Amino acid sequence: MSRYAEAHVSPQGPGDARPTALQVVQDEGMTDKLKGKVIVITGVSSGIGIETVRALSTTGASFYLTGRDLTKAKDALGDIFEPSRMKLVEMDQTSLKSVRAAAETILAGTDKISILVNNAGIMAIPDLQLTQDGHEMQFGVNHLSHFLFFQLLKPALLAGSTPEFASRVVNVASSSHRLCGILASDNYNFQKGGYDRWVSYAQSKTANVYMANQIERLYGARGLHGLSLHPGYIATGLMRYVSEEDTKAMVASISPEILQGRKSPEQGAATQVWAAIGKEWEGKGGKYLADVAVAKPGPDDHDMTSALTAGHTYNAEEEARLWKDSLKIVGLEDVE
Repeated sequence: MSRYAEAHVSPQGPGDARPTALQVVQDEGMTDKLKGKVIVITGVSSGIGIETVRALSTTGASFYLTGRDLTKAKDALGDIFEPSRMKLVEMDQTSLKSVRAAAETILAGTDKISILVNNAGIMAIPDLQLTQDGHEMQFGVNHLSHFLFFQLLKPALLAGSTPEFASRVVNVASSSHRLCGILASDNYNFQKGGYDRWVSYAQSKTANVYMANQIERLYGARGLHGLSLHPGYIATGLMRYVSEEDTKAMVASISPEILQGRKSPEQGAATQVWAAIGKEWEGKGGKYLADVAVAKPGPDDHDMTSALTAGHTYNAEEEARLWKDSLKIVGLEDVE
């Protein structure tokens, strides 16, 4: 059982007794324990990305931090940013060309990476939009860009794994993945019509889960492990595509218990930081986490507010299909 289980029984809203990301680092005894290691984090311009950097910076590691707008990212990080051991790397995740350039920049500076946190994301785009490469925006940004980024950094992640600290890939997914699995191979981009912003978001978040599960399956024995997670309900810039009217309607439809479960950004980053440095995950992975614990089994009720798993959270056949299809989509069919 998680040491934080009791703190999550009766949440009292942001800032309550549930742990912050920084507390997790301290409780795990990881302060200054990752000196000489390299951590890569995507999406550090707002919300839990900032808090993830804040907490993990206390481990003593060096960082490559990606953002679409580096001025915005630097301003957002403020005094957390330490030029001596942190490098900002421009990466526009609507462009696979930009992802490739970012990976090239990182690999020019290091050949060993210990932790990759795929934190960046977009949510609930009202109308069908395409990335610069012609992919549905949420599937392209939330999944394909991170999938390609991982594939390009994979040699350094494998090289960075040691008997003392095996390398980890942490995908920030969402409880929204419970709405549905991934679409048919010929309909990832809603080519057949029927675009729905929540189905689109759910597909992309299921893809995050499946990618992490498949990383564990393919590379766990080689010292590279994958985890995914639901960070919780946090008021961040992720809601920028949801109108004020829709937000009010969503809040009105959510039970008081769910509203009390909202977290501060500092608390919202706790589960991904636990996945990144927690001793519980040394040498293993392939799990979907929530509330700084392994998510418990849940029903197939399509409830996007639940922190439980769904029937499709673990599906080896679908995970393999998405992996194979994703390799083809990003032009890496021959990668082992």
